[in-house]
Order: sequence, then structure tokens, then C-alpha cells
Amino acid sequence: MKYSFIALLFCCSWNFYSQAPIADSLNQVENIDFIKADADVFVNTVSEEITGEITYSFNVLKSIDSFYVDARNMNFDEVLLNGEQKNFRNSGGSIWIENEINPSENNSLQLKYSVRPKEAVYFINWNIADSIKAQKQIWTQGQGKYTSNWLPSFDDQREKVEFDITYHFPNDLKVMANGKLSGTSVSDSLKSWSFDMQQPMSSYLLAFAAANYVVEERESASGVSLQFYMPVSEKKNMEPTYRHSKGIFDFLETEIGVAYPWQNYKQAPVRDFLYSGMENTTATIFDHAFITDSIGFIDRNYVSVNAHELAHQWFGNLVTAETNNDHWLHEGFSTYYALLAEREIFGDDYYYWQLYESGEKLKELSDSGRGEPVTKAGATSLTYYQKGAWVLHILRERVGDEAFKKAVKNYLERYKFKTATTENFIAEVEAAANVSLSDFMAKWLNQTAFQGFAALNSLKNSEFIQNHLNVLALRETALEKKEEVLSAELNFPVNDYTGQEVVYQLEGETSASAINLYKKAFETNNIYVRQAIATSMERIPQELKSDFKSLLNDESYITKEAALLKLWMNFPQEVSTYLDKTKGIEGFTNKNVRMLWLTLNLVTPTYEPKKQQETYNELSGYTATHFPIEVRENAFGYLYQINSFTNQNLMDLMQGTQHPTYRFRNYSRQLLNELLKNEEYRQKFLDLKDSLSQKEQDYLQTKLN
Repeated sequence: MKYSFIALLFCCSWNFYSQAPIADSLNQVENIDFIKADADVFVNTVSEEITGEITYSFNVLKSIDSFYVDARNMNFDEVLLNGEQKNFRNSGGSIWIENEINPSENNSLQLKYSVRPKEAVYFINWNIADSIKAQKQIWTQGQGKYTSNWLPSFDDQREKVEFDITYHFPNDLKVMANGKLSGTSVSDSLKSWSFDMQQPMSSYLLAFAAANYVVEERESASGVSLQFYMPVSEKKNMEPTYRHSKGIFDFLETEIGVAYPWQNYKQAPVRDFLYSGMENTTATIFDHAFITDSIGFIDRNYVSVNAHELAHQWFGNLVTAETNNDHWLHEGFSTYYALLAEREIFGDDYYYWQLYESGEKLKELSDSGRGEPVTKAGATSLTYYQKGAWVLHILRERVGDEAFKKAVKNYLERYKFKTATTENFIAEVEAAANVSLSDFMAKWLNQTAFQGFAALNSLKNSEFIQNHLNVLALRETALEKKEEVLSAELNFPVNDYTGQEVVYQLEGETSASAINLYKKAFETNNIYVRQAIATSMERIPQELKSDFKSLLNDESYITKEAALLKLWMNFPQEVSTYLDKTKGIEGFTNKNVRMLWLTLNLVTPTYEPKKQQETYNELSGYTATHFPIEVRENAFGYLYQINSFTNQNLMDLMQGTQHPTYRFRNYSRQLLNELLKNEEYRQKFLDLKDSLSQKEQDYLQTKLN
């Protein structure tokens, strides 16, 4: 789909980081086997401090003179080894227990600690006055940020432990965490939530989220409890946000051929999340931007991320990559199985279209000399996710469904609750299919180039793709020579993707033939074909004015936004009609339609002239720090377009330059760079300097210099 209005829309540039690097200071996974952990974690929302106590049970496999637990910036009040106080060294990144231990079982390490996490735990809106009624949340992110910032644990993903944790929070919050909720209790202003895990897991997959949630529960076909969390204020969006969730779960269990390996499965949205989603064991956290109503579901829904994170419960959580060179075993598999689940929901054309689009990107990367092996440590998301998915798609075609499914099942069962390598997986496929895959590995796994010719041949198994490629080939052909073909593509039932391509090939055409084709495109009533018209047509011919106006009625926030802008630009004498028609429409969670409406209102002096200040106050107010970052970013963009920032907006922008969510932080920094090119704004920032935090002042100074 095409997104409209310059670059002001919130872009879902979702990224996923690879696991923490394996600790090389001591290969203690070969010397010690940590079995179980029991912990109490107290979260102070005022001081943003965490205190707690954790007891590890472990076996010593080889004689050692010291061992460690990762613990970043923590203070320790008590360190007991088998009940006795022992010497320890706190390096700031780990706590080292200096004590000789011979091979033995049933050892225990008890740590009492406190920490104010620098990352991995995020307190949202706790510094906002209660009168503003901002949503207050706390959530964690372990992958790439390290759980050892808030719990003494293990950055080495190979170390798997069964964690039972009780969390203590203000009693007006509802808590989601790994495992099964075994009980709650209330003491004074705190409520305790005890969660039990029955199987071992890597520490980076530990997580909790706490907010004013409402929870709905369903049961999978196999009897697994599925719990869906939603902020109380957005309860009405529960169904469209989690639409197809049970179907995805049931499909993946059947398709993978291995039962879901954990006690239950929970999902919760949080504000300002670092990525699109994170597959914590039994407890997926995803970004607030994916909350949707039924109209928003058409263009931007949670289905793909939903399926991807659930697939990780097998690929990454049940079987974890041995090294960073094997990271595609997480992301490639989860992307591929998510595509299969989406195919079940949206059909074959959707499946092949997604492969086609990712293949085009991979080929472009490869042709530019920037291709990467799937087995490269630190490769890009495009390589791990999309190229990894292509590897599995081609591999399945090569060995056949039966052998592929058998290999995946054997791989998961052989290495469950352990780590595995790429070679381990390929060995299972070779055994199941009774073939050698050395040539396949060389071309698809270990080569930088993308196998574009082989990918194209695979795509041609889809009749839809074959036909679409034929239409694509007409892009440089004169309209009169392709009119008949384009018209035929708009016959019922029109294909979503090829129908859009027809519209894109009409862009800028104003002949009678083009008008007739546009008329036919409008009449398809295909929401995506009509959306293509809204986003691609700049000059609206008089003959299409009525048809174009009808786009404001389409159940698509992308279409509504684009149509409103284009109508405002083309027919200024009727602006009041279009603004009246769209008044009160919010749009996605980033308020895309509302933001555009407010801006057009402000730059149309004849429309509601007595409400100009009120309208500006609303638009300007959306940069406030208590709003979700997708709302703030959109507001900054529109204020930049009309060149109207208050001092408060500028202070909000400076806060954004230090935001933990990198995409918003980068956006804020880029916008700051632009504003500082203007001497007037440069002086305003200088005047505001003393009102900024020390970090903000320091950053601003680097820009002023």
C-alpha cells in the first residue's frame, strides 16, 4: 500500500535486535548447570527503583574456583552460597562469587539486590500529574537490552533456567509476566503477583508489563489458555486488535506439528515500545500502535506481528540459537511461519505477494553488492527475516512437504529447551529427505547474493504472480496500446495488488481513455484499488470529482486521509464541505486523519475562524510527553509544515531527542537539526536551555557547536 502526505504518517519501521552476545569471560555453561530460580521483585514507581531477592539452584559439573551472574549496576546487600556469606566481586556488569566448588548437586546462591535500571525497564508517564489522566505503564525489554539490568540473570542465551517470580506492584495495576499466575495477595498499597514457569528458558525472554489492563481469556483447540490484555480506556478495540489470534494459534500448532510447549500464552500492548513486538516466553509484548478498530484493521493490523511473535514460542524460545551466526533460526522461521498463518487467513495471493515484495528488496540489496549470508552474525533484519523466510520456502519446495514437516518436528523435539545450530537443523532435513544439502547451504545460507532467478521461478508457481508480472511489464507502454489489458484487470473479481498496479500506471494520464479506466476502477468498489487512486492522483479531473469525493466514505483511514488532502488542494471553494464530512474522525492510533483535519482547518482561515486558537491548541498539545510517540511524531510533523512551534513544543522535542525508543529519538534529532538551521529557532532553543534536563542540555550544546 502507498502512504500519503509527504512523510508525516507514522511509519511502522519495526526492527528486531539479535540476542545478547555470548559472554566470553568464562564458559561457565559447561561448568555449571543453573536449574531453577525463585525471586521476589519489588517495583517502586516513584523512585523507578527495583529491589529484590533471587535464589538460584544449581549443579556444579566441573571443579571451579569462581562463577558469576550478570548484574548490571546493581548493589548487593546479601550474597549467600549454600546459606553462608561468601566473598564476591561486583564488576558493575556481573557479580563474581569467589569460592572453590567441586562437582556437586543442589547448590544454592541467594542474592539480595537493588538497582535503578538504566535500560530494559521503562516507566511510562509516572512523572505526569494525575490530573492529566495519562496511561501509566511499566514494561521490560530483555532482548538486546539485557534482563540483567533488573534481575541478576544470564546474558548468555545458552543458559536456560526455570524461573518462578513474584512481582510486587501498586495494587491498582494488572501484571502480565512469564508463566502461569499461581496466586495474588494484597498488602497495604502493594499487590503481589506470583508467576510459575514449569520449563527452563533463556533470561533474555523474561518480561513483565503492568498497566490498567482489562483481560479477556479464550482457549485454543488444544486447551491452552490464551489471554488478551488491553488498556481499559481502549477496551472497545479488543476484538479487532486480537482478531484471528485463536485461529493463528490453532494453525501454528497443527502446521508445526509440535504442541505449544508452555503453560499458557498472553499478549499485551504497551506505549512507546522499542520494537513492533517481543516474543517473551508465554508473554508477548507489542507496540501500542498496533491497537486498531475495525476500519484501521483493513490497512494496519496486528496479524503479521501477532503470528510472528507466536511462532517464536517454538523457534527461539523452545529451541534457541547456539550462536549469533544462527540467529536466522529465530527470525527466518518466525517470519516464514507467520506468512503461512497469514496465507491461511488472507489467501495464496497475499502469501506470494509478500514473498515477491521481499524478494525485490533482497535482489536490490544483492545487486548493489550489499547482500549478506543468512548465517552472518550481525546481519540486517532484511537478511535474517526475509531472506531467512525465503530459505525455508525454497527448502520446502526442494525436499517436499512431508520431509520438511518431519525435519522441523524432529529438530524441535531433539533440541527442545536447548540450543541448536544451523548445521543441526540442516542435518535433520537431510535425514528426513535422504538428500545432501551442501549445495543448497552454499547458495542460500552462506552466499551473500540472493538467488533471484531461483526465487522468480518459485514465484511463477503462482498464476497471480505470473499475471502481475505481465502487467508490470507494461509500465513503459503507451496507454492506447495497453488500455484493453488494463481494463480487463479491472473486471470482477479484481485482484487487490494487480488492480492497484493498473491505477498506478494511470498516474498523470488525463485522456478520455484514462478517465474511463479510472471510472471503472472506482466502480470496482475494491478498497485497495480505490485507495491507490486516493494516494496516487494529484490533479483531480472535473469528471472524477464526484467519484473522488466518495472516497471519504471508504472504510480506510489511509484513503480518508489522502482523499481529504487531495480534495482540499484541488477544490478550495468546497473545503468546508470536506472538513465537515471528516470532522471527528481520529484514524489510526497516531490520529492521522484528525491531525490532517486540524492542520487543514488552521490553513483555511474562512473555516471556523473563531475556533482557530482552540484548533491550534489541540494540534500543538499532541507533542506532550504523555502521548504515545506515534501521536507526538505526527504532531511535530504537521507543526513543522505550518512552521508554528510553541516553547513547550520545542521542550517536548528536546525530550524526544533522548527518548529510549530509537525511531522516535532519531526522528526528533533530525527535526531538531532542521530547526537549528533557522536562526530564530536557534535563539529560542538557547533561551530554553536552562529549562532542559542535563542530558538534553548536553545534547543541545553538541548541536549548537
